Amino acid sequence: MALNFPRDASAVATDPFGERRRYPYVMTKAVLGARFRFESTSVALLDLVEAAYGGLPPYAWADTSPEFRIELRLQHRAPCYGNEPPPVQMQSGGGALCGVVDASNYVVMVPGEHRAVIVATDDMLAHAYHLRYELIEFAVFTLATRGLGLVPLHGACIGLGGRGLLLLGASGAGKSTLALHCLLQGFDVLAEDAVFVRPDHRFAVGVSNYLHVQADALALIDDDDARRWIGGSPVIRRRSGVEKFEVDLRRRQFADASMEIAGAVFVSSRMASDPNVLMSSMSAIDVFPRFATDQPYAAGQPGFEGFVRRIEKKGIYELCRGRHPNESVEALREVLCDVGRIPLEQSVAS
Repeated sequence: MALNFPRDASAVATDPFGERRRYPYVMTKAVLGARFRFESTSVALLDLVEAAYGGLPPYAWADTSPEFRIELRLQHRAPCYGNEPPPVQMQSGGGALCGVVDASNYVVMVPGEHRAVIVATDDMLAHAYHLRYELIEFAVFTLATRGLGLVPLHGACIGLGGRGLLLLGASGAGKSTLALHCLLQGFDVLAEDAVFVRPDHRFAVGVSNYLHVQADALALIDDDDARRWIGGSPVIRRRSGVEKFEVDLRRRQFADASMEIAGAVFVSSRMASDPNVLMSSMSAIDVFPRFATDQPYAAGQPGFEGFVRRIEKKGIYELCRGRHPNESVEALREVLCDVGRIPLEQSVAS
């Protein structure tokens, strides 16, 4: 049961902004190499934190790593949402960043102080996916990127032996399906939708909690147990209207918390002209324009061009579709084993 503590008239008079509010429930999580302290008036809100960040690989943080604090407050009101809540609107000013669903559901972040507050209502709690993804995870990722100097990339990261490949490309290109088949073929999946890097080195961090795939991906899975695992996962509905299985990776794998980036692959929805040649190296002159187009926010961050040039030395590739996703997995395996110097037979055995 979600427990809320209403404030009486005298409390409002002496503390009109609720600055002395008490939070009876506290949870600490390691996310993206930082310590996050979640304080809440509601067990149900902390359950969403646990759903997002419970059971993740351990992170080793330095004593100097900052602690981030997120307050979560539940308010009661009559339900007013239909199929889904309104989309989040972003605002900024006075050192604060805001994500606003409506007057009673919002997040306010102050990156300079490593703090945020999330306010949500009962009817928003009924839309748990949107609350978790668009307010809680949004706050965590925003504080971490600003406080730790990370740059977020829209893409996936898969790997072997601590070395990873960034999987980039437009929405709908098949990155999630490819990440799923990599997982089923023995790869680690660091992240499926958002990968975080520091521009001054080649390591990536992520949150390996969920992977989202459409129902038609089941037809391409040969393993009956894997098909039942995925098909039995909860279904979420994206803002676009697309429905996907939300597959909990923590039930299948225990991935590394970070990977050394051994290269980047732009996943294309085009079928390969030669079914025996799916992977091709990108010309150096095309690399940065492709990154800038594919990652417009990251491309505007300081040091990003230098980061791309460092990754370019490892290898930037384009991967076209084959007859089956497993063919693409093997193409990735060959590239990763080559740049990572992992014996091919060892990677298959793993």
